[in-house]
Amino acid sequence: MTAQQLAARAGGMRRLAVSLPTECWIVLALALMPFLLLAGGGSVDTAIRILLWGIFGLGFDILFGYAGMLSFGQAAFFGTGSFVTAYLLVSGLVTNFLLAIGAGVLASMLFSVLVGMVALKRVGIYFSMITFAIGELCFFIQHSVLSRWTGGDNGLPGVPHPVFQFGDKTFELTSGWGMYAVIAAIFVATFWFARRVVTSPFGRVLNATRINPERTLAVGHDVQRYKMAAFVVAAGYAGLAGTMMGIFQSYVGPDAFALDTSGQVVMQTVVGGVRTLIGPLVGAAVWIYLRDILQQIPGIGGMWKLILGALFILAVTTMRRGIVGEIQHYFHKRRLAVAKAAAAASEKLAAFAPAMTPADFLAAAPRTTSAEERAARVQAGAEGVPAIEARHIRKQFGGLVALEDVCLSVREGEIMGLIGPNGAGKSTLFRILTGEMPATSGEVHFRGRNITGVGVREACAMGISKSYQIVQVYPELSLRENLLVPLLARQRGAFRFDVMASVKRDGELMKDADRLLAMMGLSDRLGGPVSDLSYGEKRRLEIGIALATQPDVLLLDEPLAGLSPEERVQVVGVIKAASVGRTTLVVEHDMDALFGLADRIAVLHMGRNLAVGPPAEIRENPIVHTAYMGGRDDD
Repeated sequence: MTAQQLAARAGGMRRLAVSLPTECWIVLALALMPFLLLAGGGSVDTAIRILLWGIFGLGFDILFGYAGMLSFGQAAFFGTGSFVTAYLLVSGLVTNFLLAIGAGVLASMLFSVLVGMVALKRVGIYFSMITFAIGELCFFIQHSVLSRWTGGDNGLPGVPHPVFQFGDKTFELTSGWGMYAVIAAIFVATFWFARRVVTSPFGRVLNATRINPERTLAVGHDVQRYKMAAFVVAAGYAGLAGTMMGIFQSYVGPDAFALDTSGQVVMQTVVGGVRTLIGPLVGAAVWIYLRDILQQIPGIGGMWKLILGALFILAVTTMRRGIVGEIQHYFHKRRLAVAKAAAAASEKLAAFAPAMTPADFLAAAPRTTSAEERAARVQAGAEGVPAIEARHIRKQFGGLVALEDVCLSVREGEIMGLIGPNGAGKSTLFRILTGEMPATSGEVHFRGRNITGVGVREACAMGISKSYQIVQVYPELSLRENLLVPLLARQRGAFRFDVMASVKRDGELMKDADRLLAMMGLSDRLGGPVSDLSYGEKRRLEIGIALATQPDVLLLDEPLAGLSPEERVQVVGVIKAASVGRTTLVVEHDMDALFGLADRIAVLHMGRNLAVGPPAEIRENPIVHTAYMGGRDDD
C-alpha cells in the first residue's frame, strides 16, 4: 500500500471518527469500562456506582456548568427520589417499578420547584448557602420528623430488585452484568437528553444567562424562568440517580441526604470537567475507583480520605478545566492555530489589494436616508405621538438628586442626541427609559402608552432596546452565537423549554444573524471567540445585539467612547444604517460626530433640562457653551 493510500485511509478514519455521534463513543467506552475495572482490581458493582454518579453529575453539570448556579444541596433531591421510590416499593403501595421510579423522580422535581422559589431569589454565594442550608435541613428532617417513613438512622432496607416476566419465565434484575447493562442504557439515554438540552435554543439562552445575565434579560429573556427550569432538570437527574441507587443496593441509607453526597457530586464534576457533560462520569470513575482501591491497601486505613483530598486539590490546581476540559481545550487550541494560519495567509494575499478606507466602509454600508427624506419624516413625527417620552422624571439616590423634573420627547423616526457634562444624569435617564431602573417620580411613555416601571425585559418586548456605555457582549461565544441570543428572544419570546429543537437547523435564524454581521461589518471575523475582537469590533457587535431584537426605539449610550478615529467612522456608519426605519436616541461626548449625525440635540446639566433644538442652534447657544463647554470667547 502506497503512502498516499495510507494517508487517504487515515483521513477517512478521522472523518468517520468525527462524524460518529458522541453517544456511539460512549456506548463503546461503557462496554469496555467493566473489563478495565476488573483488570485494575475493581468490580462490576464499581462500574454501576460510577454510572449512577455519572447520571447525578449530568444534571449538576447542566445546573453549574451551563446555568452557572453552584448548589451544595443536590443531596436533597437525590435523597427525595431514593426514599420516595424505596418507600413505595418496600411498603407495597406500588408494585410497578417504572411507576415507582417515575414517582421518585417527580417528587424530586416538585420539591426542587419549592426550593427554587426560595433559593433563586439570590445569586452567587447566597444561592449556594441557601441550597446548603436546605440540604442540611432535609438531612435533619429525614432523621427526625420523617423517620417513621424513612427509617431514621437505619434507613430503608429490603428494597426489592426489579422483576420482569417474559412469557413463562421470570427474570430478576440483581446486581451484576444485567444491572450494569440496564443502567448503562439509562446513562446513554440521559446523556443524549442532556446534550439535547445544552445544544437546544433553551440551552444556548441558559449558557448566555450564565455569562451575562443582565444582558440576557435586557434582550428579552426571562432569566429567572430559565434558571428555575435548569434547577428542576438537575433535580430530576438527581432523583433518577437516587432511585436507581436504592434499587441497586436494595437499601437506602441516611447518607442519601448527607452533605457528603452533595459535595461528592461537586468534586467529581470539577475533576472531570465542567461544561463537558462526559466530565462528571470521568470524575466519578476517578473518584470511586481511587476510593475503593485506597481502602484496600494495607496500612492506609482511614488515611484514604486525606490522600483522596490531596489528589483532588492537585487535580484542581493543575487542571483547572478538569480532565475532559483540558483535553477539549488542547484540541480547540490546535483548531484555532490552523484557523489563524489560514487567516494570516489570507491577509498576505489581501495586502496586494488596496486597503478599505473609511469612505469605502461608509459607501459599502446599507443606504441611509437623505437629509431631505429624514427632515420630512422628522416633521411628520413632530405632528404625531412621540416615539418615546420622559415626563417630569425625578430620580433620587438617598440624599443625591440625579434627575430633577427632566422632560424629553423623541419624535418618531428621528435621530436625537443627548449631551451634557459628566454627572449630568444621561445614563441614569437611559436606564429609566429602558426600564432598568425605576424613577422616583414621573412617567415614561412609549407611543402614547404609559410604560413607567415595566422592567427592562418587558420594555424590550415592546420595542425599546439599548447598547451600553460599557460594552456588554458574551466574550466566550462566537460572533454568530452572540447574535443568536437576542434573535432567539425575538423568535421564541421570553421563555420556551424547546430542548428538542435545533438552532443550526433553523436556516432563517442563521441568515438573520449573518445579515446583522454583514451590516456591522463583521462578516470576516466569524472564527474564534468574541474575546479576540478589538474594542471597536466589540462595540459594533453590541450595537448588533441591540438591533437583533428589532427595536422601534434604539438607545445608544456613548457608542464612540474609546474608539480610534477609523473605528469612529465605522461605528458612525453602523449607526446611520441602524437608524433607518427606527427612532434613535444617542448619548455621546464626541460633539463633531453627534452634531453631524443627529436631527435634534437635548442638553442635560446637573440633572435638569438645559436646552433642546437642532444641532446648529445648540452649537451657538451661549448657555450650552457656558454650562457644557466652559464658555467661549465672544471677541
